[in-house]
Amino acid sequence: MPLLHSTAISLIKDVAAVPSFSSYEERLHPLVREVAESIPGAVVHVVHERNLVIQVPGDPSLPPVAITAHLDKINHVGHDSLEPLAIREGMGYLEGQLDDAAGVGIALALAKNPRRHKYPPLLILLSEMEENWGLKKTPELLRGNGESLYHGMGAERIARFLIEKNLLPNVCITLDTTPLFGGTPGVALYAAHWEFNKCEVSTGERLKTEALTKKMTEICPDILISNNTNDYLVYGRVFSAEAGRPIASVALEPAIFPYHQTGERVYLRDIKTVVDILDAYLCA
Repeated sequence: MPLLHSTAISLIKDVAAVPSFSSYEERLHPLVREVAESIPGAVVHVVHERNLVIQVPGDPSLPPVAITAHLDKINHVGHDSLEPLAIREGMGYLEGQLDDAAGVGIALALAKNPRRHKYPPLLILLSEMEENWGLKKTPELLRGNGESLYHGMGAERIARFLIEKNLLPNVCITLDTTPLFGGTPGVALYAAHWEFNKCEVSTGERLKTEALTKKMTEICPDILISNNTNDYLVYGRVFSAEAGRPIASVALEPAIFPYHQTGERVYLRDIKTVVDILDAYLCA
């Protein structure tokens, strides 16, 4: 799958270079639209100005799958800047602002995959304000000093848009980066949003989540089953409470180190592993 791997790595680099700091996510929209325009039949929806939903055609006999990632980056520059952010490829890793350029690049690569006709229809969900850092540490760097902004608002808005438009997925897979490996390679799967959300979920949702987890661990036995916080919790919470049907919400994440700092590194082997897991799952 060298072409899909190289496409993902190239797109991650392109995304990482864009200064789409929290509350300025629209700076990534031209790049995302350029990718979407290269996909026959793809439709782009703008949700509350800074969130994007891309509908990608697939096998119409299959239920749709959502692949999510967040557009915003933490502003480590210390001031607003339109200058491209540094990104470089080293021996076995990418280095730059990769949270969540890694997830966005992988999601776009899957949408562009020439084999996508074998996939279910995809919903690529790209959200604003996943990061809480700016709200806590540097609100003065956010649009309007962070007034009216809150952590997870983009995923919440997108989830409710999908409910309103009856564009609900069968499963929702969030791509982000995980600090759990502390500087070594690895891929983690978060698959119990209710533990953090402190909510009750239906038997149907639990069974669907267990089936998805089982399938991904069969594809990649080395995956780490764990849990942590990111947009997958928001999608899980909103869908559980408001969708009216069971939807599995999980997160699939390559290792990142250091975390929420300059010079973040993501391993190339982990990027390829995540791509391979998703491609195998979507083609199953």
